[in-house]
Amino acid sequence: MGVMGPEPSNLNMENDSDELLQNFHLILDSIDEGIQVVDKNGITVFYNRAAATLDNLKPDEVVGKHVLEVFPSLCRETSTLLQVLKTGHPVSNREQTFMNYKGDTITTVNSTLPVTVGGRLIGAVEVSRDITLIQEMAHRIVDLQMELFAKREGRRDIGSNRARYTFRDIIGESECILDLKRKAQRAAGSTSAVLVYGETGTGKELFVQAIHNAGPRGKGPFIAQNCAALPEGLLEGILFGTTKGGFTGAYDRPGLFELADSGTIFLDEIDSMPSSLQAKLLRVLSEKRLRRVGDINERQVDVRVVAAMTRRPEEAVSLGLLRNDLYYRLNVICLEIPPLRERRDDIPLLIRHFIDRFNSQLMMNVKGVSREVFQVFLSYDWPGNVRELEHTIEGAMHMLDGDMILSEHLPDHLRKSPSLPGSLPHQLNDVIQEIELTGDFRETVRELENALIRRAFAESCGNVSQTARLLGIPRQTLQYRLKKLGIQVDT
Repeated sequence: MGVMGPEPSNLNMENDSDELLQNFHLILDSIDEGIQVVDKNGITVFYNRAAATLDNLKPDEVVGKHVLEVFPSLCRETSTLLQVLKTGHPVSNREQTFMNYKGDTITTVNSTLPVTVGGRLIGAVEVSRDITLIQEMAHRIVDLQMELFAKREGRRDIGSNRARYTFRDIIGESECILDLKRKAQRAAGSTSAVLVYGETGTGKELFVQAIHNAGPRGKGPFIAQNCAALPEGLLEGILFGTTKGGFTGAYDRPGLFELADSGTIFLDEIDSMPSSLQAKLLRVLSEKRLRRVGDINERQVDVRVVAAMTRRPEEAVSLGLLRNDLYYRLNVICLEIPPLRERRDDIPLLIRHFIDRFNSQLMMNVKGVSREVFQVFLSYDWPGNVRELEHTIEGAMHMLDGDMILSEHLPDHLRKSPSLPGSLPHQLNDVIQEIELTGDFRETVRELENALIRRAFAESCGNVSQTARLLGIPRQTLQYRLKKLGIQVDT
């Protein structure tokens, strides 16, 4: 008798399984992230093309070999794959700098997961993203800042470490902006931490730079860092510095805190900073000492910390994005930058300011905006705030041939957008028609707002809360405006 083959059904299942596995490998080979799979002994069983590219290796140089044989600079404690095999717990977004057996240094951000079958650990899979170029660029920036900073004794006008804006650069005469300026000027005289929050485009860094320049540290360095732009490990090295030998590829470099000594460091989007780094920042704030990554020695620093975020600090704390203890340490002085829709009095001044600026830059002679454009600007909600107004005017000036910005020069979304929240938009033109447009923009805006408030108050039968909702402004702001208009409000 001959040897009988497998049953047809089993044969089909095996063929289908092989085809499925081949297709699976093709899919993994086509994606941009590096994929490496090891068995329970740390032997690589799959290594896709992206992983080979970022490690500067060939798949056949890795598959079938132990992780530490291919990457000798790692050990069982530093390899994320071997850590997961040991603990059975996943590792998320871990930065890892290592050297392959050819001597190439690579920095990746890895997410590593255990592979289990029937509750038994049989291996681990790692997804890697190459950030070597990002790290090199960040280190070069820090080196450049250090080089320029070293010259500050001879030249105090080094642009890289200087704040450009002062309180004179803050355009606005509305009550909320004048009040905010007064608070910020008082804060400038202090050396305490400052927490600034406001929507995107409201001008948070402008206020931060003005505070620095007006204070006793104005002649010291001003260094800004966005906390959302870099992975945790890289951000830690940039902020606190690194020590040669502290980890693979590390060099002796001061961090931004050391470069900002005797000056101010501005940490934007502080609520995007990982919690572990927030704890280290808290220690620097409390003790004015830091330890470089990989170092055993502490260094003294004298830096004023100013932090900013787009959401309310209390909301960031409740969402777990900002440590409670860091919030209380930063919240010594807290400044809220109002959105443009709550300071419409300032729109005419801002229009004039931006037209003058772009006239100078573009060598034009634009005189202003048409009445229709002026109405749109006053009634639009400006979700992008002052920055959106600035870009709108810049874009319009690139489009026009004459000396006046017309509605046809505005972007489509601005012309088609609803004017104001609530039920007032359809009545806005009627209100505007009641007001005489004079050469005094500020007075015209004031009259328009007063007319809108009176009409909304009448429509709401004197209900302050309903009027505030109709106008889309805070109740406290409305009460202040009603008082200025001499309108009695029942409390």
